[in-house]
Amino acid sequence: MEFGIHIGPRGCMTTRANIMMLATRAEALGYAILGVADHVIAPVNTGVRYPYTADGVWPGAPTGECMDTLVVLAFLAGCTQRIKLLTSVIVVPHRQPVLTAKLFSTADVLSDGRIIAGVGAGWMPEEFAALGTPPFQERGAVTDEYIRAWKTLWTQDRPEMAGKYVSFSNVVFEPKPVTKPHPPIWVGGESARSLRRVAELGDGWYPVSNNAQVLLNTPALLQAGIGRMHRAVEKVGRDPTSIDIAYVWFMPPSWKARIGADGQRQMFSGSGDDMLEDVAALKAIGVRNLIFYLQRPTIEQTMELTERFAEDVIRKAP
Repeated sequence: MEFGIHIGPRGCMTTRANIMMLATRAEALGYAILGVADHVIAPVNTGVRYPYTADGVWPGAPTGECMDTLVVLAFLAGCTQRIKLLTSVIVVPHRQPVLTAKLFSTADVLSDGRIIAGVGAGWMPEEFAALGTPPFQERGAVTDEYIRAWKTLWTQDRPEMAGKYVSFSNVVFEPKPVTKPHPPIWVGGESARSLRRVAELGDGWYPVSNNAQVLLNTPALLQAGIGRMHRAVEKVGRDPTSIDIAYVWFMPPSWKARIGADGQRQMFSGSGDDMLEDVAALKAIGVRNLIFYLQRPTIEQTMELTERFAEDVIRKAP
């Protein structure tokens, strides 16, 4: 099991000093992955609920702060030595695909092969409109074609592609990524369409615990989700065991037990031993990478939580 941290580049995570502090300390504490969320621009108002909070409000909405995920990862490549750097997740249709492939490969070279491409299709139509992307309603097909374009550019000596949304030929795309054949692609999302994307294009599945439409906040629910993903992978003739499983627990750990509506303790609450039991339960169903949202309103609170969780859980995990 490898442990990681997800951050949103907003609030206390918008300064050079704080981002460096968290990244270098997380690496020293034994965290293996650092993921950075992605938004380019924030609308003043959106008519769509954010899937991963109880109130439906995107955490960045109050201030609108956001920094480019790939620029942050390239910066982190120079601040760290071992920790893997993850887009958590990049909204694929938001960026021209040839440019995005170049940004990923540059960050991969500068990090000596530590980049993971966490990908998603997006959820906020106003952001698509502001960026002048292909139509929001076509974002699934756009995402799939753009990922195929990335792979072509990353792996072919003379890449060519003629698709509905992207075409190129007569180009040289160098240097190639250090990671072979290309940076791992972890597909975010819990829907049936996301599972098909895992099967067709992914190296890993990257679900979040608390999507209100597809809850995966217990080992049993997640195991059922993994079963659905495996069936989707088998349908296209791939080996389900070849798919990495990385799981985001989108709630800060609590050393006071949280009791759910079913009367049971919620995962990653209670004592350190309770949390180690949760880790073991997730490991038993095939989770290989466990990512936590540890960011708090202040850098002091964020660092305290990062330190305590490493001491009580990561260093004791089998």
